[in-house]
Amino acid sequence: MTFRLLLILIVSLFTTFANAQDLQSVLQDNRDAVEKASRKTIDAVLEALAEQNLPGTPVLLEQWREKELWQRKEDGLFFYTETDDKKTYRLIDITSGDPVGEADKKALKQLKPNSGVRSVIASALVQFQLIDPDPSRRNAALRSIERDPDASQLAPLKASIDAEENAAIKTRKIELERLLTARFEEDLTLRIAAIEELAQSLSVEARAALTPIIATKRIATATPPQGNIARELRPGSAKLTEDDAYDLLIAADLAPAYVTRAARDAALKANITNGQVAGIAVYTLNSEAARDRAYASLALSGAVPPRVTEEGRAAALDDHFFYDIYAEPSADVTDAAEAAITAIKTRVGLNKTFDLALDGLSLASIYFLAAIGLAITFGVMGVINMAHGEFIMMGAYTGYIVQQFIPNYTVSILVALPLAFAVTFAAGVLMERSIIRHLYHRPLETLLATFGISIALQQLAKNIFGTQARPLTSPAWLDGAWVLNDVVSISYIRIAIFVLGLIFFTLLLFILKRTRLGLEVRAVTQNPRMAASMGINPDRINMLTFGLGSGIAGIAGVAIGLYAKVTSEMGADYIVQSFMTVVVGGVGNIWGTLLGAAMIGNLQKGIEFLNPSNTLAAQTYMIIFIIIFIQFRPKGIIALKGRAAGD
Repeated sequence: MTFRLLLILIVSLFTTFANAQDLQSVLQDNRDAVEKASRKTIDAVLEALAEQNLPGTPVLLEQWREKELWQRKEDGLFFYTETDDKKTYRLIDITSGDPVGEADKKALKQLKPNSGVRSVIASALVQFQLIDPDPSRRNAALRSIERDPDASQLAPLKASIDAEENAAIKTRKIELERLLTARFEEDLTLRIAAIEELAQSLSVEARAALTPIIATKRIATATPPQGNIARELRPGSAKLTEDDAYDLLIAADLAPAYVTRAARDAALKANITNGQVAGIAVYTLNSEAARDRAYASLALSGAVPPRVTEEGRAAALDDHFFYDIYAEPSADVTDAAEAAITAIKTRVGLNKTFDLALDGLSLASIYFLAAIGLAITFGVMGVINMAHGEFIMMGAYTGYIVQQFIPNYTVSILVALPLAFAVTFAAGVLMERSIIRHLYHRPLETLLATFGISIALQQLAKNIFGTQARPLTSPAWLDGAWVLNDVVSISYIRIAIFVLGLIFFTLLLFILKRTRLGLEVRAVTQNPRMAASMGINPDRINMLTFGLGSGIAGIAGVAIGLYAKVTSEMGADYIVQSFMTVVVGGVGNIWGTLLGAAMIGNLQKGIEFLNPSNTLAAQTYMIIFIIIFIQFRPKGIIALKGRAAGD
C-alpha cells in the first residue's frame, strides 16, 4: 500500500514538472502566432500565457506591445535587448531577466506588432497588472480600464478586489467594478443593482458609463418594430422631418434615391441614340418639363431608375415604420439607466445651483472688501471718490514689493496686509488733507478732482512698475480648491478672501458700535452740526474716516491681487462694482454694503451662467437691473438716516 502511494506521488510530481513551462517555452509553443501576430492569431498566445500565469508575463506583454521583443534568427528564441551603439545588442533572457550573451543586429529580428495587435495586448495586460506587486502597475491598469473599458476586464477586476491591500487602490477598483458591472455584467439583476447605485453618484465616470446603455439608433423598416424600442417616430414631427425620414428609407434600400437635375441630364445624354432620347428628339428637350418627360420615358423602359414624385414619397413614408431602438436589448436595464440618469441630472442641477451660489458668495466677498471703504467714506463725508480703485491698486503693488524682499509667501502676505493698510491709509489722509477737505459740499468738483487723481496714480504706477502684470503669489496652502464632489468646488484663495471679508465686517461693526471713534463717526454721519456742538471735531473724523476707507481698500488690493492680475488699471475693474454695491446696499451702512455685495455678486454670477459666452452683455444686463432696482429703492436696501439721507 505504501509503495503504491509513493508511486502515485512520483507520477504526480513528474507530471507537474513535465507540464511546468517558462515564458520562452510558451512563446516557442506558439512561435508562428508570435512571429506573424494578428488579431486572429494573438488570442491563442494570450490564452496560453494566462493559463500559465508566469511571474514575468506583464513585463513580456509590455515589451511586446512597445516593440521591444526580439527574435534570434538562427534558433528562433525570443529576447529583450540592450544596446549602446545600435549594432551590437546584449540579449536579456525573457524568463530570468539576466544577460545571456550578445548578437549582431543582423542576427536579430525585431517583432513589430501592428496597432490592432498592440491594442489587444494592452487589453490583456490589464488582468496581469491588476495583481502585480508594484502599486504603480496596478494604478496603470486602472487608468487603462478607465480610458478603454471592456467586458473582458470585469472578471479579473472583480477577482483582484479582495486581495488588494492598498486602501486607495481598492476604492478605485470598487468604483470601476461598479461602472463595468453596470455596462457589461451578464446577470441582469446584478447589472440593474449597479445602475441603481450609480444613480447616487455625481461623477463624470458614472454618467459616461450610463450613457452608452441608453444609446439609440434610428431605423426605418417595412414591418412593425420589434426589440427594445425607445420611441416610435412620425415623419413630419419635430423629432423627425419628412426629408430625414425619407433619407432613412434610402439608406435602408426601402425607397429609390432622389435623382437630381444633374443626374437626370447625365442620364439623358448617356441614352442619346440617333439624335433621340426614348423616341423624343434631342432638339425639343429645351425645357425642364420636356427633360422630365424624356427621363420618365426612359424610366418606363427600365433604362434608368424612376424619379421620386411627391406622391410616391408620401406613400413610401406612410408604408414604413420609423423608430429609435436601444442598442441594449433589455428593457429593464434601459429603464433603470434612464431613471438613474434622470436622478443624476436632478442632483447635478441642485449641485450646480449650490456651486453657483458659492461662486456668487465668493464674488460678493470680493466686492464687499472693495466697496466697504468707499461706503464709509461716502456715508460719512458725502465724497464721491473716483480714485478709490487706485487705492486697491496701491495695496496690490505693496504686496508685490513685499514679496520681492520676503520670499516666504506666507510671511510676505502676513506682512503685506498691515503694510498695505498703512500705506493706503497714509495716502488717503494725504489726499483728504491736501485736496478733498477744500471741496466739501461741492460734489461735481470733488468727482472731477478725484478722477484726475485716479488718472495720475495710474500713470505713476505705469512709470514705476511698467505696463506688464506683476505676480502676487499666494502661499502653497492656498493652492488648489476645496472639492465637495465632481460638480461643486471653490478655490482656497476665494475661501480666504471670504474669511477676510467676514473678519473686516466684524471688525468694522465692533469699531462703529463699541468704540469712541465709532460713536463719533456715527454722530458726524447723522448730524455733523450737533456732533460739533457736543465737542466732536468733524474735520478730524472726516480725515480719519477717509484714511480708514482708503486703508481697507489697500487690504482689498492684496486679497484681490492673489488671484487677479496686478496692473495699473486693476482698480478700474472694481470701481464701478464698488459704487453699485454702495448705492444698492445703502450709503454709509455696513449691513447695507454687505447685502448690496451679496445681491450684485449673485446677480452677476447668475447672469453670466445664463449668458456664458458674452461677459460684457452680462454686465450690461446687471447694470440695467440695478437701474430698475434704484427706481423702486432710491436709497438702497437699507436707507441711511441723518445727513447723508437728507443729501
